[in-house]
Amino acid sequence: MSRTALLAACTLLAATGATATALTGTAGAAAAGCTVDYKVTSQWNAGFGADVTVTNTGDPLSSWTLEWAYAGDQRITQHWNAAVSQTGASVTARNVSYNGALATGASTSFGFNASYSGGNAVPATFKLNGVTCNGGPGGPTEPGPTDPPPSGSRVDNPYAGAKVYVNPEWSAKAAAEPGGTKVSRQPTGVWLDRIAAIRGVNGGMGLRDHLDEALRQKGTGELVVQLVIYNLPGRDCAALASNGELGPTEIEKYRTQYIDPIAATLADPKYAGLRIVTTVEIDSLPNLVTNVTPRPTVTPACDVMKANGNYIKGVGYALKKLGSVANVYNYVDAGHHGWLGWDDNFGASADLFKQAATAEGSTVSAVHGFIVNTANYSALKEDHFTIDDTVNGVSVRQSKWVDWNRYTDELSYAQAMRAKLVSIGFDRNLGMLIDTSRNGWGGSARPASPGPRTSVDSYVNGGRYDRRIHLGNWCNQSGAGLGERPQAAPAAGIDAYVWMKPPGESDGSSSAIPNDEGKGFDRMCDPTYTGNPRNGNSMSGALPNAPLSGHWFSAQFQELLKNAHPAL
Repeated sequence: MSRTALLAACTLLAATGATATALTGTAGAAAAGCTVDYKVTSQWNAGFGADVTVTNTGDPLSSWTLEWAYAGDQRITQHWNAAVSQTGASVTARNVSYNGALATGASTSFGFNASYSGGNAVPATFKLNGVTCNGGPGGPTEPGPTDPPPSGSRVDNPYAGAKVYVNPEWSAKAAAEPGGTKVSRQPTGVWLDRIAAIRGVNGGMGLRDHLDEALRQKGTGELVVQLVIYNLPGRDCAALASNGELGPTEIEKYRTQYIDPIAATLADPKYAGLRIVTTVEIDSLPNLVTNVTPRPTVTPACDVMKANGNYIKGVGYALKKLGSVANVYNYVDAGHHGWLGWDDNFGASADLFKQAATAEGSTVSAVHGFIVNTANYSALKEDHFTIDDTVNGVSVRQSKWVDWNRYTDELSYAQAMRAKLVSIGFDRNLGMLIDTSRNGWGGSARPASPGPRTSVDSYVNGGRYDRRIHLGNWCNQSGAGLGERPQAAPAAGIDAYVWMKPPGESDGSSSAIPNDEGKGFDRMCDPTYTGNPRNGNSMSGALPNAPLSGHWFSAQFQELLKNAHPAL
């Protein structure tokens, strides 16, 4: 059966959607009113998934009950964000503890999976707290031009049984490098990191060019296209190297000039046969947890973005709009273990992810999964020590490298974050992606056995694969190598290992370089930099002579080839 975390889809009237408009209550009673948007988000031979959005257009409510009846034999089998019961054809959905209060104009959403046979007609009538919600004289609302109808169907794991798109622009750069043909046919992400990238920058391929090429590569089988949605207002508030073109307040420009054109392009029926994976706003939301007041690593720009809410609004809007295309699979960035693996960060981040997933009219069902370690270097799995090990009675968590983190590697972190997200309301079949493009840490420096047990630091440092000077170092790391090759369903809860960050593309420039891309100079990309509190005042470990972020960096590509693990 398809997963329950099916993205919200705008709907065609007869097949999948109904919007109802409120009637008022009786004279002398509190004014009551409601609209209900019922959307079938996916349908297969014996079942379907649906999202229901309830909007209160009357006086404020402290609790709500929604009722409807099916004309066929639909039977609800799973549900989330509401307490749902069914007797015969009649269905009753009641609020749960956290979504009962509905102010005037406020909305809440819940979802479910159901079985059926024969027809699957949309319910004709809904009642909210006994008040009938209907379509009025014009009947149910059809989707407008900015909310395209669904154009395909989803599967539980888009990578299963599918090829993945090879970006010909990256492939050509990789193949031109000595030894590069060993990896130049690997699939990588296409980064839409500015508005101009939608049409193509400096004569390069735009979004439609990539999608057309994907159709050619697809042939008669299934194919995944990986897109990175990366242009939030005030982007990457804590790392100057990856700042973007939009100022902190330009949320409307983000919506109308960036997200809307991408969504409209993806909704073209021409591309309905592609499985389109969108990884949404890398390194954005975690900054609102770790780099804001009162944290010791506060960055004023992150305080600004937390206060204006535009990261939350932007991510919510992107999820809703992109999720309206039925063959799009949204994966939200969830940082990496060396950022969010501490107790203070882990749960708070999960809660923030849910806040963003339910902002701007989005719902948790708009999230197919999460991605970790994008553009980072954390090892996939440390084999020579575990978080439960002790040395002379001292826990590994007390080592300088682990520093009280709960996780030692990306696989354990991704699986734990998945469990946490499911526990707070995300779908139980949530899938995770792990970016392995630069976390192989091979070559002669790769330890073959645990470190000596003379001290907990010797044990960890002698056995760890991740050879960075400090876990907080993130820019063009010396000694890094290509990691596991992209593959589907490699471990429990993991949809795929991916190379979302194309190997050979710089993290940031080693010195200030004037540019028209909004990218600044971050000292963490300077190999002479002696560090800051985020990396324990350690050397940056960055390679010298690096270009702007996203630009080709031959020396980095050669480093990754040389230290690849598994070896090429």
